[in-house]
Amino acid sequence: MESGEQEPWGYSRGLNQRLSEPRPLERLTAAGARRVALAAQGFATPRPAGRIDARHIRSVIDRIGLLQLDSVNVFCRSHYLPLFARLGPYPKDLLDRMAAHTAGPVQRELFEYWAHEASLLPLALQPYLRWRMARWSTDAWGSIARIAQQRPELVTEVLRLVSEEGPIRASDTGIARPKRTPGQMWNWHDGKIALEYLFFSGTVTAARRINFERRYDLASRVIPRDIQARPTPTEADAQRQLLRIAANALGVASEPDLGDYFRLPRAASKAGVAQLVAAGELLPVAVEGWTAPAYLWPSARRPRRVKARAILSPFDSLIWARDRTERIFNFRYRIEIYTPPPQRVFGYYVLPFLLGDQLVARVDLKSDRQTSRLLVQAAFAESGVDRTWVAAELAAELHLVARWLDLDDVVVAPRGDLAVDLAAATG
Repeated sequence: MESGEQEPWGYSRGLNQRLSEPRPLERLTAAGARRVALAAQGFATPRPAGRIDARHIRSVIDRIGLLQLDSVNVFCRSHYLPLFARLGPYPKDLLDRMAAHTAGPVQRELFEYWAHEASLLPLALQPYLRWRMARWSTDAWGSIARIAQQRPELVTEVLRLVSEEGPIRASDTGIARPKRTPGQMWNWHDGKIALEYLFFSGTVTAARRINFERRYDLASRVIPRDIQARPTPTEADAQRQLLRIAANALGVASEPDLGDYFRLPRAASKAGVAQLVAAGELLPVAVEGWTAPAYLWPSARRPRRVKARAILSPFDSLIWARDRTERIFNFRYRIEIYTPPPQRVFGYYVLPFLLGDQLVARVDLKSDRQTSRLLVQAAFAESGVDRTWVAAELAAELHLVARWLDLDDVVVAPRGDLAVDLAAATG
């Protein structure tokens, strides 16, 4: 790619390269940096007023780069929520179709791979992740790397099965699932592990999901030919491009923030950020209250006000880095799913509530699909907020999300210092 040639999402490798004069270090207030971060993530843009279609979904994903996947479904699958937070009610099946290999009118635009974690990503990003696919032996976790080394005949047999019968489920490999041991997160059988090795290495991918279970098929049958035909960037070029996407999505960030967005090796993140700074593609800034050096995406929006209202998934890219969330919002957040119940502070599946430019509350939510109720199992306000106002806005958002999830009612349990006000506001 020639210097200055436009890359996906409009990022240019030649941006500001001709800057020869050293810039004085700009200083951002904590509030200013917070608004920059919110705008970069799409929260300074009002939700659409009319019908939401694929263009709106595409715009959000292009802005934030990816949607993180997670299997927990106590409230709603996590990858659906970032779009709702930014767009309001939208057809979830439309996202499903954009991420599936079908012959329908909506063409595949997204694919699954390991990015921040397991993620849905724009197809145009696939070449920029081939370096990770090639590093399966060093970057994949233990059991995946080991099965390719210790049981290559099984990997070959599973690949043959996918080639002849795909898309397949992990259970179609015919290998029994082992008994789960205490404390074990996954109890994958060797057939599933072999599929995950092939997935990590880019040989197979998810053709679609049914009830959140992957249907594996050959990547050559799923990834469009024009994407497959694109040249493979060097590892350094690919990682710099991922840093550009992260910088655009974060607005202002530390180097660890930027590298963590796509889980880059730390040495590669440091080197890539230094190169982008030298080229004028990242601007060093000082942010009030930040101890680490910060970097500003040159075209980041700097709104004077942000009027957002959203319930955030624990895996929303705005807050998935907990130390960054605390640094920007002065909001300490930990997910407590794996915490023993007696040790939980706020609840099992707690979601932050964004109002204006602040995280003002948190709610423990559960969708009771049998009784068609959205259960607010606990509600807590942050110190110093106007609880009446917060409760009214949160109640409106809870009713909106309940209707989107086809739930008939919102029921607030009497736990948490916001529960009484919220129960009154929900009616």
